[in-house]
Amino acid sequence: MRYEQAQTMPAGTIPGAEAFTISSSLMNTIHTQSFLYGEDHLTISAALAIAGGTLRGVLSEKGRQQVRRGAALVEQIVASAQVVYGINTGFGPLCTTSINSADTARLQENILKSHAVGMGAPIPQALSMLMLVLKVHALAKGYSGIREETIDRIIWHIETGIIPVVPSQGSVGASGDLAPLAHLFLPLIGEGRVFYKKEIRPAAEVLALLQQQPLRLHAKEGLALINGTQFIAAHAVTGVARFHQLLMQADLNAVLMLEGLSASGKPFYPELHALRPFKGNQFVAATIYNLLNGSAIVQSHAHCSRVQDPYSLRCIPQVHGASRTAWLHLKELVETEINSVTDNPLLIDEALTISGGNFHGQPLAMALDYACLATAELGNIADRRVYLSLEGDTPGVPRLLMRSTGLNSGFMILQYTTAALASENKSLCFPASADSIPTSLGQEDHVSMGSVSGRKLLQVLGNVEKIQAIELLCAAQALDFHAPLKPTPIVEQLHRRIRSVIPHLEADQVLTPYLEQVQQLVQSGTLVALARHIAQEEGLPYITELGNLFDTY
Repeated sequence: MRYEQAQTMPAGTIPGAEAFTISSSLMNTIHTQSFLYGEDHLTISAALAIAGGTLRGVLSEKGRQQVRRGAALVEQIVASAQVVYGINTGFGPLCTTSINSADTARLQENILKSHAVGMGAPIPQALSMLMLVLKVHALAKGYSGIREETIDRIIWHIETGIIPVVPSQGSVGASGDLAPLAHLFLPLIGEGRVFYKKEIRPAAEVLALLQQQPLRLHAKEGLALINGTQFIAAHAVTGVARFHQLLMQADLNAVLMLEGLSASGKPFYPELHALRPFKGNQFVAATIYNLLNGSAIVQSHAHCSRVQDPYSLRCIPQVHGASRTAWLHLKELVETEINSVTDNPLLIDEALTISGGNFHGQPLAMALDYACLATAELGNIADRRVYLSLEGDTPGVPRLLMRSTGLNSGFMILQYTTAALASENKSLCFPASADSIPTSLGQEDHVSMGSVSGRKLLQVLGNVEKIQAIELLCAAQALDFHAPLKPTPIVEQLHRRIRSVIPHLEADQVLTPYLEQVQQLVQSGTLVALARHIAQEEGLPYITELGNLFDTY
């Protein structure tokens, strides 16, 4: 029971690879122990590695030359009195207000202060760190007019782990993420707050403690710092990684539930998916087809009278596959974005400065909304499988997953929680990018709302992690009732790992501690990594082309 076109798996690559699969391009970078800002191609894995402290980002001599070139162009513009937006003019609707050369530096500090109007809880430090990494890479390309000294200070923040506090609300994703980026870079001038030794402290205090003087920004620098899509992009980078892990986990959950509910393996046959060859569908079908190979449970009901299973079992390749396609779309767009220059105006060469719209967040906003919907669907179909597991329609598997019910409610109320989470996700799926509220007195008359798209995606991802934890709990309980028949080796090992923290239950008890433990297994990627290890030992085949598409970023 294996795909005929499947090939022997190369070392280190399997269907269901762990969430933080490192791409080959990153492996080359890690080999040199550094990533060259503004020079190397930044992958999502590399961005996460730099932000996580396992890869060092360096501004090379070539990068420094690029930066010096851009800064020199700004100096020429200021000296020549040529009118260029944001260098010697006001901002937004004040773009026709001229600023004399003596005030150009003060103008740049004022823009950081005036635009730091974010509200809400701070974003996680990991997201702020990613924003810093993404901004350095964009600025180091040399089209923004920033100085080496300023970039070096941002890199200092990255390397010391002194991370600016950035409020979660306030960006409309139009001239980029103005408010979040203003907060991100206030510490450069001794303003704002930072995370320091697990505390939030005024940046001025921490700089003084570490004997660092605040910077005095030069012409164009403030504008270069706050224009850009790094708030949206940081959420998108994080979303790609977490979404990938959920996709892998979803396929594993599905296999456990297929075994636990004695479902048919035929919906995963390659002959079926060759007739509708969507790549995401084929990848999911191939993964599940191979993971079910050799199951005594599947073989035991090969000739049963059931004609077909409900959609949440039978249509797993179509539903999970569509979500994989959405993930692939987001991944490709994010990689383009994090290697782009998204501030304004941009200094092309001595003769050409362009005031354009590279800061507009629409390219990611729409994809993030699409990914939000695709993630929610993983939760919707998992909720339906949880419901199926409680019905008692599978021979040998009791209703509500307990033999003695009445006095015991069994697993009944777990599905209430999955229903609540799935319903909450539906309310979060309204596309933020469908809305636009003009700002800046009409100068910014169409905005992307991409920051809201990114924040919503992370909320939905968190909810689906919880739904998947509940599905695992139910699937493991259902599998218990099939003994002594054995599932496939991978399913058996996954079941054993779950049972190492959660016992089989035959009487009602408080389930919250168990739910938290299984949720930790999902969030940590423990089960995905275990499946990867076993599959590699088993020599499980997969379709190489599709594996490369869906297992790397």
